[in-house]
Amino acid sequence: MPAHIIKKLQEEIQTLEFELNHELPKELKRARALGDLSENAEFHMAKQRQDYVGARLMQLKQRLASLSLINMNNIPKDRIAFGSTVVLYDVDRDTEVEYRLVTSEEADVNKGLISTTSPIGRGLMGKKVGDTVKVATPNGVREFEVRTLQTIFDVA
Repeated sequence: MPAHIIKKLQEEIQTLEFELNHELPKELKRARALGDLSENAEFHMAKQRQDYVGARLMQLKQRLASLSLINMNNIPKDRIAFGSTVVLYDVDRDTEVEYRLVTSEEADVNKGLISTTSPIGRGLMGKKVGDTVKVATPNGVREFEVRTLQTIFDVA
């Protein structure tokens, strides 16, 4: 798994843990000191933030755990999978497009980086050169032909 993605997730986790364990307790204490909690907007906002930060922390830790479980031995060497760079012929638009399949954290369509969980990414998974695939996208169904494939192993 790309080290910069793991580092980014770990940094966000550390920032949120600091907020949850140090900053928010101080905010809650300060808000409680203002009196009646039933009409205390500062207290309610701090509690909402605490709930959000806790949920986001859990989500990030689960994502980090799932990324660490990716086994490079399970990634095919002859089919489209995570890390593959593909050139596709867009049948409807009569153009070629190039994509690299990445994690959702790295995805940037403008740079040709699409997530393996995006509609196009999911549709391409497991395909070979010469295969055609129809993908339901937010802009309608698109048909692609796989022209070239470079797997993560070809790059390494």
